Amino acid sequence: MHLIKRPEKDVQALAQALIDAKKQVGLCKVCFHLSAEPVCNICRNQNRDRTTICIVADSRDVIALEKTREFRGLYHVLGGTISPMDGIGPEQLHISSLVQRVTKEQIKEVILAISPSVEGETTTLYIGQLLKPFTKVTRIAFGLPMGGDLEYADEVTLARALEGRRELD
Repeated sequence: MHLIKRPEKDVQALAQALIDAKKQVGLCKVCFHLSAEPVCNICRNQNRDRTTICIVADSRDVIALEKTREFRGLYHVLGGTISPMDGIGPEQLHISSLVQRVTKEQIKEVILAISPSVEGETTTLYIGQLLKPFTKVTRIAFGLPMGGDLEYADEVTLARALEGRRELD
């Protein structure tokens, strides 16, 4: 409704901006995050920890993690998760290039930050087994959201929250 009420020139400008963005934005040739350049800003940043890679399913995950300002390493975007029901196997994802990065570079740790769905768990286990011979493999802890009530959490979330516990500072 908002666009219908706008002047036609504004709608055309928006449409052209979307077309231009689609033409200019591609994938980083190193990590496969969205980028208007051949290599994204994160991969080009020499101040980042180049010995740690955080593996995510999608560029939206990179954006979410970057908002925390906690992770200072590099990323690798898989482009999805393994989902046999949808015809997506490891060969459709950026997994072989991940293995090449880990074996060629001095990677000390790989952090798996993939959502805990059935497909995400399958992907996490698959990649973990592939990379364990080459480097330390960890996964992010899962737990309860801020403001969440224990009584509404499912058993798997509660179990993961207990497993991921840490000592108070």
